[in-house]
Amino acid sequence: MVRNSAIRRLPLYYRHILKMQKDGIQYTSARILSELTGVHKTQIRKDIALTGLVGVPRRGHCVNALIKAIAEYLNWNDISSAFLVGAGNLGKALMNFDSFEKSGMKIISAFDVNVHEIGVVINDIEVLPMDKFSDLIKRMHINIGIITTPPEVAQEIADIMVAAGIKGIWNFTYTQLEVPDDIVVESVDLYRGLGVLSMRLGNIDNLSDEE
Repeated sequence: MVRNSAIRRLPLYYRHILKMQKDGIQYTSARILSELTGVHKTQIRKDIALTGLVGVPRRGHCVNALIKAIAEYLNWNDISSAFLVGAGNLGKALMNFDSFEKSGMKIISAFDVNVHEIGVVINDIEVLPMDKFSDLIKRMHINIGIITTPPEVAQEIADIMVAAGIKGIWNFTYTQLEVPDDIVVESVDLYRGLGVLSMRLGNIDNLSDEE
């Protein structure tokens, strides 16, 4: 659990460190990163220690070395190809998001059952018919599948992915997927996130009314 939490925090540090590199900054520290991210400096030191990188006394960490160490720890040095299923609005938005490749993942094909979407090319990614999915997975040895379908078919798509050899699923539906224990699933529940946001905004309004 601790390591999973660190994996979620390290990309946050990485983004700030990349900006430092762009700005010509050569060294950074846990204290500086703490001020930028809001994460306690002790936790940042523990997270960076997982990468095996050792800091320089009184100077902190070399920015270039830290970028390399985090990228290697997160396995971002090797681009991982992914197939996306569901070429609706959300799927199209993900296909147009070029920053995925900087984080080690590249969507190389998309799939849909809607005849109006098949053949469409978005950001150089062609939408293919779903009946080609399994064969291409096996021939191209794709390990990552992204689900942006309506929730009612998400489990069916997950089953197809697992049967075809997918090892990791990025699930953008609110469906709780049932997969074998050796399959990694990361779910992004947009509805729950919106619900939390709305509730927090409501609490702010209530506090304002009380004042």
